[in-house]
Amino acid sequence: MDRGEFRVFYQPVIALADGSCIGVEALLRWQHPERGLLAPAEFLPTAESSGLIVPIGAWLLEEACRAAVDWRASLPQTQFRVSVNLSARQLAHHDVGTVVSTALERTGLDPDALCVEITETILMEDVDAGVSAVRALKALGVRPAIDDFGTGYSALGYLRKFPIDEVKIDRSFVERLGTDPDDAAIVAAVVSLGHALGVTVTGEGVETRSQLEELRALGVDAAQGFLLSPPQPPRDITPWLTRTRLWS
Repeated sequence: MDRGEFRVFYQPVIALADGSCIGVEALLRWQHPERGLLAPAEFLPTAESSGLIVPIGAWLLEEACRAAVDWRASLPQTQFRVSVNLSARQLAHHDVGTVVSTALERTGLDPDALCVEITETILMEDVDAGVSAVRALKALGVRPAIDDFGTGYSALGYLRKFPIDEVKIDRSFVERLGTDPDDAAIVAAVVSLGHALGVTVTGEGVETRSQLEELRALGVDAAQGFLLSPPQPPRDITPWLTRTRLWS
């Protein structure tokens, strides 16, 4: 952080109804002076265990909000959202509402343009604390989301407890679509309950055309993954926000 070596890449989120880009997810990278561009798996576990993820996460949140402000100012016709994932340490050791409201105030981003993702396993470790955190985010006007849904093996009924706006189905279910009928049934159940609760459902980790078509057939609202676009540096995101729809 002190040397300015962290980079933020963004992965487009695509609406399955018409192929339009409705948002981007902010993903951290480390431009190491000797090893080159490092993926999160190579350094985030250490950052998490040491507690350094707290200042790093705050920096990432503010950087993503600032980028979104710039994009929305230069492209006023676009109404996309930027998504940022909060870590377990951020939730455990900091007031979530304060961290997020500080980023919004410092950057001037409209709260509705920010989606804050919390992984299901973190929420399920302490459901009451998770509900409080989600409510605090909701009170700010941002869109809370459950990320990696399905990895915590929670009952679908828990969706009712959290006042969320979006559920992101974990890639482990998406990758087996078309080959495992049980996973298709689980995705269909998540879509059915999510839509009944007014929640948007997004599929993560889409890598094949068959996975994409299966998600569309199951009624999933949006998707992201390497088939659609890998994470990109900020300069390469603007075309995604202005391009015509990928399909009709």
